[in-house]
Amino acid sequence: MTPSSLPFSGLLRSKRGVNALLRWCGGALRSPGGTSSPVSPARMPPPGARRCSASSSGDTTAWLWSVYHQTKRQSEDLTQILSSNSVNPDTIFANNETSLHDIEIYGFDYDYTLAFYSSHLHTLIFNIARDILIQEHRYPAGLREYEYIPDFVVRGLHYDVQKALLMKIDAFHYIQLGTVYSDFYGKSSHGHTMKQFMDIFSLPEMTLLCCVNDYFMKHNIDYEPVHLYKDVKEAIGDVHVKGIMYRAVEADIEKYICYGEQTHAVLRKLSENGKKMFLITNSPFDFVDRGMNYIVGKDWRSLFDVVIVQADKPGFFNDRRKPFRRVTDKGVLLWDRIHHLEKGQIYKQGNLYEFLRLTGWRGSKVLYFGDHIYSDLAVRKDIVFKVSCIEISSHVDLNTLNNPSVFCPLFAVLPRMQCYPASQAVVQQWIKEREHMRSRTKDIFNGQFGSLFRTYHNPTYFSRRLSRFADIYMASLSCLLKYDLQHTFFPRRTPLQHESPFWPEQTCVNAMNLPIESRRSKTE
Repeated sequence: MTPSSLPFSGLLRSKRGVNALLRWCGGALRSPGGTSSPVSPARMPPPGARRCSASSSGDTTAWLWSVYHQTKRQSEDLTQILSSNSVNPDTIFANNETSLHDIEIYGFDYDYTLAFYSSHLHTLIFNIARDILIQEHRYPAGLREYEYIPDFVVRGLHYDVQKALLMKIDAFHYIQLGTVYSDFYGKSSHGHTMKQFMDIFSLPEMTLLCCVNDYFMKHNIDYEPVHLYKDVKEAIGDVHVKGIMYRAVEADIEKYICYGEQTHAVLRKLSENGKKMFLITNSPFDFVDRGMNYIVGKDWRSLFDVVIVQADKPGFFNDRRKPFRRVTDKGVLLWDRIHHLEKGQIYKQGNLYEFLRLTGWRGSKVLYFGDHIYSDLAVRKDIVFKVSCIEISSHVDLNTLNNPSVFCPLFAVLPRMQCYPASQAVVQQWIKEREHMRSRTKDIFNGQFGSLFRTYHNPTYFSRRLSRFADIYMASLSCLLKYDLQHTFFPRRTPLQHESPFWPEQTCVNAMNLPIESRRSKTE
């Protein structure tokens, strides 16, 4: 059974819901025959309001306030219905039409795709990296006062290395709070290096950067931001490269890895349906083996046709020079040339082009799951395979999106009200309330940076990259259990600005007979 992901679907099946929508839109929805639903005279503007003359300014102002209060009451009724038809967090969302019927081979990343970690892991990474800064880079011992804050940052943020600023940028390259323009892909227009943090492992790094900056500012310490970024990056890298994190997780695996019963169920489901599977991860074999034994069982390797560790993604997808090497169960690297990728064997490094040549797996019959947009998903899908993003934090946004407070009627009536000269005082008051609603909505998702997917009314830069590279995306791999393997995911048709007949600004405006262009008198 496919979970419903359309909040309006249940609404339109409900007579009460249809009536609420008609009331909300002022009765402007057209029937199949092309006629409009009748508009109540109480909802029509007074004659003087249409002329916008100076003599009728008082009537216009009073009418605008009546429209505002009425719209607000009606939208509150609608919000209650919308909240009962909420988005299901187990839904798989499609950016591109994808049919599971065509998929014969399933590929997976390991960290945050097959293996899900508890919040203790980020605390561990933060604490170790903080101590490395103090012990090896001679940073102040006072930094030990800072602890990891789980909900401080979100994925997809940009960091200005030379100015030590962490910021959220929308799809049009504007910073959330206003008017500062920023280029992308590594450099700003002023030559400042911009780093985008895309994966879940980056959350402790962003938090540590903010904590060190905060300490320096509080203690009036002059410092070089470029050095700070380099040192924090190196400290975080040491946690992984030196194996500190791997040893800690293996020593207390129940504390750090969430038991993967659903991951096991997904792999079994695919195997029982005759699907081939492969694993490509940057993690070392011992770490993966320990985790998969815990999640799936000692026979986990029998489920996969190809296992590749320490792949060095994203270089794996672009660098043709590194050949595959076979690894023994004891971690010994063999020197023989690889002519076939055999089931039951473990391979290290390699590159995508050799992988395609040795397996013949490519095109729409292959679906690869990963969590990092650039390291896992930014591949040439036309010649490689379809990709899916496991967006582990998206379920937070989806659940919060179902909060009725997110809906605001002002977004529907404000754009066209400004055409009335007499309405400026009213419009300014509404703009203030809209700003309050924006701040309130931001706090619902994340107090510092708001939603992962949206910056006010624009999609975030992260959201745009996600829609560019991922064919489908979901909160976790377990979402696959809700769907039949013959299911086809269809993207929703998102209307362009001029296309939708059911657009709140248009329907509300039509219902109130508001003019498209300003009708100012000659005197004004």
